[in-house]
Amino acid sequence: MKLTPVITLLATLAAPLSVTAQEAQTLKIGALVTLSGAGAAWGQGMKNAAEIAAAQVNKNGGLEVAGKKYKVEVIPYDDKYQANEAVTVANRLVFEDKVQYIIGPVGSAPVLAIQPITEKNKVIVITLGFTTKALEKDKPYTFRPNVTTVEVADPQIQWLVKSQGIKKVGALFPNDETGQQIAKDLAGAYKRAGADLAATEFFERDRVDFVPLLTRMAARGIDAIELDGNSPTTAGLIVKQAREIGFTGKIIRTGGPATQEIVNVAGVEAAEGMFVHTPINPELASTKAYADLYAASYKHAMNGFSPAFYDGTNMLFEAMKRAGTVTDTDAVRKAMEEIKDFPGALGTLNWTGQEVYGINHQLNAPFYVAEVIGGKEVIRATCNVSSCN
Repeated sequence: MKLTPVITLLATLAAPLSVTAQEAQTLKIGALVTLSGAGAAWGQGMKNAAEIAAAQVNKNGGLEVAGKKYKVEVIPYDDKYQANEAVTVANRLVFEDKVQYIIGPVGSAPVLAIQPITEKNKVIVITLGFTTKALEKDKPYTFRPNVTTVEVADPQIQWLVKSQGIKKVGALFPNDETGQQIAKDLAGAYKRAGADLAATEFFERDRVDFVPLLTRMAARGIDAIELDGNSPTTAGLIVKQAREIGFTGKIIRTGGPATQEIVNVAGVEAAEGMFVHTPINPELASTKAYADLYAASYKHAMNGFSPAFYDGTNMLFEAMKRAGTVTDTDAVRKAMEEIKDFPGALGTLNWTGQEVYGINHQLNAPFYVAEVIGGKEVIRATCNVSSCN
């Protein structure tokens, strides 16, 4: 069997990760991500993805750009999912560590907070932040390698409403830029699908007792609860407490891979029958190869966002090669935009986004709807931005 490029590359890392580039110069990549608190599963997955991509090129003597070899060093900092902390870290990375490339942040508020620094200083950012404001024509140095609610909500919700007979939905959202943006996107998507986001509650991210909010929503006769916008730990608490108060309707997570973390917090029984967005098909050969490597490297299963940031980091490396520079971020940015049909862990990847964001810095990748059975995801529909089947 002929291996695809990404599988071939991942196979070379079956041995323990090591650095052999003795004489290479150093290329610093910042990982400004959430490493503690509710969003840590996402941030750890992003950091680890960058580390795996770096180890891959380092194992082969370093990243070769214009005839020079560069040892890639990932410099991680914890923003604690807080905008003010993200600004502190961004200043440290840009002005003290002299970093020109950043993986992260996780959250919408943190990425908006750092962009005045990164855009002004031409620092390329590869963010997870779901807000539409992260990608705009006047922010040419920011890219997003993961699909967001904007891309996935309509096709998934159309499929869920039709296949599951959902009519009246309740949702709990964090009271920040991420939650407010997702609430707006979902309200429109449910309406277009013929259902109603009839009950919404906003809360501060450090909240752990959701019983009063869930009780109030359940009293309004909802037949489903939407979890999109909530961190993995928070989502698990909501599922657990919803079942404890006797809610028997559907539980849906339209965006944000977090199934294993939700099951860990809520329990297998409470999570049974959930319908969740997942950006990965674990049976896809390139995705399975990355998942196996991740598990071997970090001794636990990957979060679903991790392959996107492995791909994003490798696309960044490819852009440097094509641009022939690691220091001219204008040239690297332009080369990044021109990448087409990139063979990644998630499949064949391209950039999109011009119609929505005014700039093609949004990754276009397949995604899926899965049902949680026995604590595991079982894919029920394969989707693109147009439909799910």
